[in-house]
Amino acid sequence: MIRDTFRVLGVDLATGKGWVEEIPGREEVLGGSGLAALLYERYGRPELPWNHPAQPLIFTIGPLTGYFPLMSKTVAGFKSPYHDQYAESHGGGRSALALRFADLDALVITGRAPRPSVLGVGSRHLELREAHYLWGRDVLAVGKYLRRMFSGAGHRSILRIGPAGEQGCAYAGINVDTYRHFGRLGAGAVMGAKHLKAIVLQGDASFPLPEGKEYAARFAEVFRLLTATPMMQKYHNLGTPANIRVLNDLKALPWRNLTATSDPRAEEISGERFAEAVLLRNTACAGCPVGCIHLGFVREKFMADHRYFYRQIAYDHEPIFAMGSMVGVTDPFQVLRLIEAADKMGLDVMSAGVALAWAAEAWERGLLTEEHTLVPLRFGDAVALEAAVRHLANGATDFYRLLAQGAAKAAAFYGGGEFACVLGQEMAGYATGEVFVVGQALGFRHSHLDAAGYAYDQKATARNVEEALNYLVTEERQRVVLTSLVACLFAREVYRPEVVADCLTVLGYGELAGRLGEVGEAIQRRRWRLRLATGYDPTRVEIPRRVLEVENWKGKVDPAFLARLKEAYARAILELGREVSR
Repeated sequence: MIRDTFRVLGVDLATGKGWVEEIPGREEVLGGSGLAALLYERYGRPELPWNHPAQPLIFTIGPLTGYFPLMSKTVAGFKSPYHDQYAESHGGGRSALALRFADLDALVITGRAPRPSVLGVGSRHLELREAHYLWGRDVLAVGKYLRRMFSGAGHRSILRIGPAGEQGCAYAGINVDTYRHFGRLGAGAVMGAKHLKAIVLQGDASFPLPEGKEYAARFAEVFRLLTATPMMQKYHNLGTPANIRVLNDLKALPWRNLTATSDPRAEEISGERFAEAVLLRNTACAGCPVGCIHLGFVREKFMADHRYFYRQIAYDHEPIFAMGSMVGVTDPFQVLRLIEAADKMGLDVMSAGVALAWAAEAWERGLLTEEHTLVPLRFGDAVALEAAVRHLANGATDFYRLLAQGAAKAAAFYGGGEFACVLGQEMAGYATGEVFVVGQALGFRHSHLDAAGYAYDQKATARNVEEALNYLVTEERQRVVLTSLVACLFAREVYRPEVVADCLTVLGYGELAGRLGEVGEAIQRRRWRLRLATGYDPTRVEIPRRVLEVENWKGKVDPAFLARLKEAYARAILELGREVSR
């Protein structure tokens, strides 16, 4: 089963031509996050802006993809329109298995198509179809067209963008198989800049599984841990929306642009309430037996004959926070409609919700008027917020076009920077304390999942800079191994280092399995070197004043501790980035 090199398909959209390369480096980068960084070093142009045709859009999988359950994610690597630096976004659906069944470890897309186009990729075919008629259409409509244009099912994955990506919104995402996304930091805008409306990955080949009892036994044990132990029950049952009630009780759930950290109405949008009122069914990414994707429904009536039809909408903690508590909406059906509106337009739901929360407060303070927003943008007004989502995606006014570049950039022009809840990018749904704030604000992806500072905040009793710093650096190093495999991070308690080592060993990567700590550190350093080389300076990251005013179950944020931790983490990042280049 062992493959020492990576099989990479490169595509030049300007010519429609492709090439296959065998690239070494498995022992250095594993795959996934590490491979994406390696390929950007090879194909990327750090000196050029994010939307230059020469910049690559990279999709990678890992050595365990297709062999073990929940190795179901794909990593996208690109230069981000949000900060014009190297970035990663992770998506699921069927994308990873489609690449594996197409016999590819990575897809690298460069150039710009002459006209809006769709790229089709399989194990033995490559085609670039002109598709101007799809430009301007939402992601759901595009999906319907593409399922007819590219026949076949099974291991087919459809990646597409909406109007937000076409307009260059800095937090436009890539929709993957309807219910999953490459959401953060603007991968959708990168596709839009390349005139690439969609990518259809067709896993039309096969690959052999290891013979003998050892692989089967290891697979069965991992499957048992995932399905017959309590470790994954949370994700299947209520899912991550279970966090809503817990965080609200801790006074750690952002409400109305972080003007509050709890509200009695949280029960109306809790995971329990969603399960009772709107949950229709669970589904899963390909290769996953857990089923963490929760699909709610909204009902519409045909006025002519009084019949009803239902639409299915995926929800998680983050979308509920962004289109619920953060904007003051507490009806679960209204929250679903806002999530659906952002999804259809191809927006990252989290960033869109947090950006509109800033806009709602700016409107209430008189910094904005209806001339800017086109609707009375009040907290809790779901109808106005849904219209604002569409205006944001389409760049309806100068204000919305600027807001599409991020709440901080809009605030720099209109005022209100002190309450723009941006931590590297629009914040995630936690107000747990200083370690979460520093971890997201400075972390590699500006993601709460880079190092899970929110978990440290909930467990730590003392504000110790050295301990918190060690946690952030060590946790990131451990997680980058998983994102290089590429595992769903929900399964991190199952895929402990010893389990990962056993899985690699039965596939023939025994030498690599014995070096996971060393390899994880090397990937961590490689990624930071690349991020710094594209312009990142962690010492210049600013924390908005609103975040410093937060009070939760532990009391008020300690600005002095936060400042010391921020300075220490910035120094650690610079050291990680410098050492790798020696």
